[in-house]
This record gives sequence, C-alpha cells and structure tokens, in this order.
Amino acid sequence: MDMITLPIQYDKKKIDGAYRLVIASVKRAKDLSQGSLPVISSKAQKITTLAIEEVATGAVKVMIGEEAVKASEEAKKMTHKKMMDEAQQKETMPEDMTELEKDLKVYLSEKGETEQKKSIEDIFGDS
Repeated sequence: MDMITLPIQYDKKKIDGAYRLVIASVKRAKDLSQGSLPVISSKAQKITTLAIEEVATGAVKVMIGEEAVKASEEAKKMTHKKMMDEAQQKETMPEDMTELEKDLKVYLSEKGETEQKKSIEDIFGDS
C-alpha cells in the first residue's frame, strides 16, 4: 500500500464498517504513539497513516460483535485488578517513598510523641 486513497479499501468480512475502521485505527495509532512496534513495514512517516494501513490490510486483528464485547469487559476487569494490585503494593512497600516523604513522616511521628508527653500543667501551667 503505497498511498492511502479514499475510499479506503478494506476487507468487509473482517471490519464491519467505516466507523469500526476509524475506531480501530485510532486505538492502533494510540498504541503506536505509546511505543508499540509496527507489525508491517511501511513508507508511512506518520503514526496515523501507519495505523490505518495496518488495520486496513488486516495486519492488526479487529474484533467485532460478541467477541469485542467480551474482550472489552475482560480488559476492564484486568485494568481494575492491575490498579488494585498497584495500590496494594504501594501500601505494603514504603521504600517507594521519596526522601522528603520519609523525612516528613519521621518529623510528624516525633512531633506527635513530644506533644503526647506534655501534660495539661505543662501547657497551661502557672507562668
């Protein structure tokens, strides 16, 4: 595919409409911009053009129908599970804290200890 011409030629058995082609190309372009490697060799210099080429030629699988719905639900579950796992790791691994956070934590704990040791007489005692 040397040049993308309108209308774009694609396999109507694999992609059920122009809207699906556009959405799949957008998602692929996002993946490419985030560092994914191209699956075809192309002369395209722009990520969006490369993404359209990959989707239109069938190099990237496009899910349609019930398969797409199931894959989307599974992806949401995995994303939620990943977020929960990361949050749990942050709670259990305090070494991820920056030096400033560590110093602040020590300062606050020391300040709390010294304030607890003072009695009411010390605070409001006769001057």
